[in-house]
Amino acid sequence: MATDEKPPQSFRSREQQATLGLLRTADAVKRSLAQVIEPHGITPQQYNVMRILRGAGTDGLPTLSIGERMIEQTPGVTRLIDRLERKGLVERTPCPKDRRRVFCRMTAKGLELLKELDDPVNRWDARSVSVLPPSELDSLIDLLDRVRASNY
Repeated sequence: MATDEKPPQSFRSREQQATLGLLRTADAVKRSLAQVIEPHGITPQQYNVMRILRGAGTDGLPTLSIGERMIEQTPGVTRLIDRLERKGLVERTPCPKDRRRVFCRMTAKGLELLKELDDPVNRWDARSVSVLPPSELDSLIDLLDRVRASNY
């Protein structure tokens, strides 16, 4: 067997093959996105937080709401925001009505970084699924939505 050949894979079931394929694909896509984002000094999770906050506008969002909207659920949202705040990309302000709540907002510097990343990320989005024609892309979106819905 040549050294570049993969050994045959065996799976307990088609379901296992599908779930492992989904996990491996998600990891490959995540690593590919990291190569676009990390040279700009932030991680994909930090980028996700910043995109969420940009979408929230000038009102911002409380930390808990950010965590609920993230692609990957993580208990470390506060630490992510701490790092972004130290970099001057986001800011926090206490809620005037409830001092236990803190609102997070994008800074001008953070908005500028996101603007700089928009084109490279848009190109990455297109390239990452470019092997699929539009009809298959529609099917993939539908299938992923259904699998995700069954796991909540």
